[in-house]
Amino acid sequence: MRRLLEGIKILDLTNVLAGPFAGYQLALLGADVIKIEVPGSGDLARNLGAAKARNARGMGTSFLAQNAGKKSMTLNLKHPRGKEIFKLLCARSDVVLENFRPGVMQRLDLGYETLKDVHPGLVYCAISGYGQSGPLAASPAYDQIIQGRSGVMSITGDSDSAPLRVGYPVCDTIGGLTAAFAISAALVRSLRSQEGCFIDVSMLDSSLTTMGWIVSNQLIAKCAPQPMGNHNFTASPSGTFQTRDGVINIAANKQEQFETLCALIGRPELAADPKFRDREDRKRHRPELTVQIEQGLNTQTAAYWDEVLNRHGVPAGQVLSVEQALDQEQIAHRGLLMSLSQDDEEITVTRSGFLVDGQQTAVDAPPPRLGQHTDEILRGLGLTDTAIARLQEEGTI
Repeated sequence: MRRLLEGIKILDLTNVLAGPFAGYQLALLGADVIKIEVPGSGDLARNLGAAKARNARGMGTSFLAQNAGKKSMTLNLKHPRGKEIFKLLCARSDVVLENFRPGVMQRLDLGYETLKDVHPGLVYCAISGYGQSGPLAASPAYDQIIQGRSGVMSITGDSDSAPLRVGYPVCDTIGGLTAAFAISAALVRSLRSQEGCFIDVSMLDSSLTTMGWIVSNQLIAKCAPQPMGNHNFTASPSGTFQTRDGVINIAANKQEQFETLCALIGRPELAADPKFRDREDRKRHRPELTVQIEQGLNTQTAAYWDEVLNRHGVPAGQVLSVEQALDQEQIAHRGLLMSLSQDDEEITVTRSGFLVDGQQTAVDAPPPRLGQHTDEILRGLGLTDTAIARLQEEGTI
């Protein structure tokens, strides 16, 4: 299969998560992604993760998660020769992706206004916490800061635990997905008309955008959302329920699903109870209904109810650990996980969340060692080994 972004060249200057995640999604689609890193240190994520020995080698599990398939080049963008080389690379590339604080690239004289003179069709994407302008633009922003400012934490948890942080860097990830989507769209125009553009991705904006129903209720219905823990604010019974041996999610949002659920758990009378007759009645009496349903569910295991409820058209699913989630037959069937050989050791990473013509996306190489491809890339620009050695001596690479 010819991959969707085959032939597209991307310069990835990003660090840690949001930007590297965007670059990885594009690499999975076939783009040639060159990761530009600071000589001697590289991406901070190289030193992050649960495996200390890997961190010490600059190949931390956090780095491995979203850098497979990329080439690593070390380049000092503060050095005059480093700037020259970067401009040469831009002239041959389609995209520049960075997640510095606003103004950093301009101070290096490598901002979009400078680079578009080098390559008018260049797609330049800058990811930041709050965007390139506005009263918060210069403020530092990490995932949890954005979770708080976006309102995500205020509706996560229940009345006792909220505000609560989502258990993974959701705003960083959303920012990366937004960037990958925007870049892909911009490339369509650039390839058709040779017209580049500047993409300004805000993690705060991106996160609020994904909160569509919550935001709509606030803006249009003037209804302030409340933290409801594991229960769905739009319907009941819809949330987590205790079985004999564990927790299961059930989303009996439709009337026929509720009636089927009641019959399956041996409590058909609940469907006729005036307190639970329709959706709004059930929402008003949610705690009492939950108790009644759990009494019926307590006769069997979560696995039993998962199979029986789904077989009868009631959406349900066990609440799994991450290990259990990755071990599901469905994940294996879709080919979501990809194994790569790195330094005589096999590592496993995720691919994209979609198939293309029935096939999974993929990359051909493991995450790179710091500067692994520097010489190769410079030779591609026409530099000799002597010139490359001189760049190394002067601290450019």
